[in-house]
Amino acid sequence: MSQMMQPLPAGPPPLPKELSREQAIRALKAHLLKLTDDETSLCQVASQRGIFCKGFRGLSDEEFKKRYHTLVARRPGLTRRQYEYLANQWQLARQVVDGVKCACDAQAKEHDTCGGWDDFTNEDLVRFCRELFGAEVTLVPAPPA
Repeated sequence: MSQMMQPLPAGPPPLPKELSREQAIRALKAHLLKLTDDETSLCQVASQRGIFCKGFRGLSDEEFKKRYHTLVARRPGLTRRQYEYLANQWQLARQVVDGVKCACDAQAKEHDTCGGWDDFTNEDLVRFCRELFGAEVTLVPAPPA
């Protein structure tokens, strides 16, 4: 008796070779949000998978404590893993407060633990598209409105 093979899930749609900065961010966000849920911020996903900005794990202990100084001051003596758990909860809370789905969107508004999308250069966005989509893209100015 032969078994029917299940189709592979569709990958991200192919990207055009030229994108505006806003289009690149939209494509990255759409892809990355599929990896998050109500308990897992994009910062946590990036940390766990070693993708995108590398999330919390992209920060040295010193830089992490500097950016999350309020959490560290209120809970001295925790392990890095415990601090990252609290930081993940903080990012999720900021998303709710700001009415956005992504930590990068919240931080682009607040700039308290990072600058969100504002922290990434065009070269960073091109690199993320290559790493996440396998696509070589060029960022071009957005067409006039």
